[in-house]
Formats: sequence, structure tokens, C-alpha cells
Amino acid sequence: MIRFATWLTLSAGLLWHGATLAEPVDPIMAAAMATSADAVPDVSQVQTASPATPLMQFTQGDFETRQQLLSQWPGTPEQLQRLIAALEADALYQDGAHQALRFDGQQAVALETGQPTAVDVNQLEQITLNNALRTLIAGIQAKAALASPDVNTRRNAVKTLSENPDSVDTALLRSRLSAETDATTRTLLTVLLARQDLASGDPARELQGARGLQASNEPEVLALLNDRLSQPQLSPELKSALTQSRDAVQGRIQRAEWAGNLFSGLSMASILLLAALGLAITYGLLGVINMAHGELIMIGAYVTYLVQGAFSQWFPAGQDWYLLAALPAAFLVTALIGMVIERLVIKPLYGRQLETLLATFGVSLILMQGVRMLFGAQNVEVANPSWMSGALVLSPSLSLPYSRLAIILFTVVVLALVAFLINKTRFGLFIRAVTQNRQMARAVGVRSARIDMLAFGLGSGLAGLAGCALSQIGNVGPDLGQTYIIDAFLVVVVGGVGQLTGAILAALGLGVGGKVLEVGMGAVLAKILLLGLIILFIQKRPQGLFALKGRFVE
Repeated sequence: MIRFATWLTLSAGLLWHGATLAEPVDPIMAAAMATSADAVPDVSQVQTASPATPLMQFTQGDFETRQQLLSQWPGTPEQLQRLIAALEADALYQDGAHQALRFDGQQAVALETGQPTAVDVNQLEQITLNNALRTLIAGIQAKAALASPDVNTRRNAVKTLSENPDSVDTALLRSRLSAETDATTRTLLTVLLARQDLASGDPARELQGARGLQASNEPEVLALLNDRLSQPQLSPELKSALTQSRDAVQGRIQRAEWAGNLFSGLSMASILLLAALGLAITYGLLGVINMAHGELIMIGAYVTYLVQGAFSQWFPAGQDWYLLAALPAAFLVTALIGMVIERLVIKPLYGRQLETLLATFGVSLILMQGVRMLFGAQNVEVANPSWMSGALVLSPSLSLPYSRLAIILFTVVVLALVAFLINKTRFGLFIRAVTQNRQMARAVGVRSARIDMLAFGLGSGLAGLAGCALSQIGNVGPDLGQTYIIDAFLVVVVGGVGQLTGAILAALGLGVGGKVLEVGMGAVLAKILLLGLIILFIQKRPQGLFALKGRFVE
């Protein structure tokens, strides 16, 4: 009886103890306890044997595998978007388990889920781009951008796809062409489809593609047509279609190039007019051949450089607007310098043109050497504001730089202000009176000496504005003024002394005419021919286009 009670007690205790031990057992451990030691599964082998995700395939693969995955992405669009963003930011990494991560140096984000995750930095391996992948990614983004609601985005997408037409699905292009409403984008899509048809090998599609390329204005398409026409054994229909398309494309490109040359000539004319405005006033009023006028232009450019430096140091947030402060600063500084030159150098020499020429030439040398001592002989950099950077692209063969467009507009504004000042103000009336008859102006109470000083300051200030504008399109150095001084004098002489209308026409003739001549015979021969024509013109009409009857003419 005692033995039976002892056995019963021990059995109950063992059963209770076994139940207590069984509660915290992990499922994997329970499976291990239920099987033999040889049948225990390896956890790492189970994870490795699971199918790799597209992101893991990308991280493990070579460049060819990665290209194939990007070309036909098997994963979700969100994962592809996160992958491309990480690649473009040079932030794509993989850990020891080949998990794709975006790591910016502080935080890691799993590309599978888009959620932050903890990583061991020592196990991370960066995955970089090559040119082939960059091109492929650009194509993927361009295909997605074809459906963008923004017209410019769609146009840029088609232009990107045109760089590699064979990589684009024809069905996708045709569907986008049928849905496109913008005429320019439709033309771009039509040309892209035509290039695919021309390279298809099917005679009917080749003929259709040759005709479709007629709408293009791209130099690459012209080269493609010329290359195809050089191939032997073309059918008469295909050769005729290719020839018509080549002539049409070539004509558009030539017209765009001529428009670009005319714009360049107009831009040069505006620069010459801006440089000659101040000279026309001083030479017309005082009869002084101011050889330091070019150096005043140069000083205006250096004032712009100093204002830019002041903004970058003290007002970095307003760096894009330094030019608005540089314009009045350049005008005031050069105007003050001009008035000092007039009082100290020119005033004692009135009526002696040869002496004033030599004196102002000496002033120009002093100013150039002074700038070299202050800033050095090397050019200094004046950067364009962001709103003046880039160009207005009208066609693949015609781009209008914003900086030159701004200078043309600025010249028109300055010309309008000068015309208003000369023709509609009391000061302008005094300038015209002294220019035409100094003795009579003095007789009616005009203080001619004061008008001389202020007019010379006005002309010098206009030279400073010209230097501010020129700093946006060329190098700024001690020799800047020497580039434009001769042409500025030619504008004044050909236009007529003291005549704004004549200066405008002369600047247009020299700028546009010189550019047109350069197209046919080169810059050197064009310059020689232009100077010869000016000499002949001055011999026939010494007073210029518009003569001003005044004391110096008489």
C-alpha cells in the first residue's frame, strides 16, 4: 500500500513537471525534439533556398543581369522607383544577406518595404552605376514621362527616347501618338516612329518611315538620311522619299542657322550700340576723341565683379540679384571717374583735338595699369545669375542664350531712357543747345562748362553700363575695353556725330552685316571687307548717315 502511494505521487509529480517544461518550448525546438538529430533543418539553408526577390537579384547580379532586370522589371513599380532613386543618389547598398538598402551615411531604408532598418555598416557594399545603366534608367524614366500632364516633360521624354530609338516599344509610341494633343510633341513622336520604321527592314514600313522623317528639323536625322541615301540598291520609291525628306530637313536646318546668325548679329549690334552711346554724347558735344572710353567700359565690368563678391560674402541669399545692384553702381562709379577726367585732363585742352586724343590715351594706359595692380593681369570671373543662365531652345539648330536676350532688352531700355533724357528734359535741351551753338547757349544763360562736365559724366556712366552688360557674356580683364573701342568709334562716325538714330542704324549695319559676311568668308576677311566699305562710305559722306549742323561741323 505504501509502495503504491509512493509510485502514484512520483508519477503525478513527473507529469506536472513535464507539462511545466513544455510551455516555453519554441516551435523549431519542438520540431527538433520530435525528430532525430540527422533530420534537424538548417535555418540558413532554408532562407537561402527561398526564391530571391527582384531587388536581391539586382544586388547579386552583374551589370548584364542588372540591365536585363531594369529592361523588364519583374517587381512592383514602387520598388523600381525606390531602386532608381537610390542608384541616382549613389546611395544603393547591399548587406551580407544581399538585401537592397538605401543608406545615406546615417539611416538605412529597406527597398523591399521602404521602411527604416538596422544594419551593420561594416557589412554594407555599395552598388554603383555605369554608363549603360544610366542610359537605361533615363529611358525608363522617359517612357514613364510620356504620360505626364506637363507638355515640356513629354517633349523632353521623346527627345531622350530619340537618342536610342531601338529601345522603345513601337506599340507604346503609337498609343501615345494617338493620345497626344500637343502639335510639337506629336511631330517628335512621328519622327521617332519614322526612324523605327526606316530601320525595320520591311519595304512598306521603310517607305513610310522615309516620308515621316520629312517633318524633322534635327541634324541627326539629316545625317541618318544622308547615310541611308549613300547605301546601294535602294528602290526608286524609297530613294525619292529619302531625297525629299533630306531636302526638307536640310532647308529647315539652314533657315534655323540663318536665324541664329541674324540673332548673333543683332546681339553684337546691341553690344556695339551700348558701347557707343556714351561716346556719341561726349564726342558730339565736346568734340573730344576719348581714347579712355574703352577703359571706362572695363571699369564698369570690374565694378560688377566687386558687387558680385560683396553679395556672395554679405548677402548670399540674394546672390541671384546682384546684377540689379551692379547696374547703378557701375553707372555712378564710371560717371564720377569721367567727370574727374573732364575737369582735370580735358577741360584745359578744349579745341585741341590732337592733344585731347593723346591725353585720353595716356589716361587709358593709367587706368589699365591701375586695374592690373589692383586685380592682377588675369581675367576675373563674373557669373551669370541663374535667371540669365541657359538658352531658349527654338529648334535643335537654334538656341538663343538668355544672357544675350537680356542684353538686347537692356540696350533697348537704355536707349529709350537716353532718348527721353536728350529730347524731353531740360538737361537734354541744354546738351543740344551747347552742341549746336555754344556761344548762343552761353548768351542765353546756359552754363556750358557745367553742361560739359555733366554730359561727359553721362557718357562715361553709359560706358559703365556697357561694361556691366559685357561682363555677362565674356571675360573681364584689363584689356576688355580695347576689344570694343574701335568698333564704337566706327558706330559714332558712320552714324553721324551726336545722332542717336544714326548710331542705331550704324550699329545694326556693323553688327548684322559683319555677322552675315562672316558666314560666307570667315571672320578675318569679313572684317577687312567691312572696314573697306566704311572707308568708302566716309569718303562719300564724311558727316555720316545723319549730319548735325553745329560748331564742330562748321
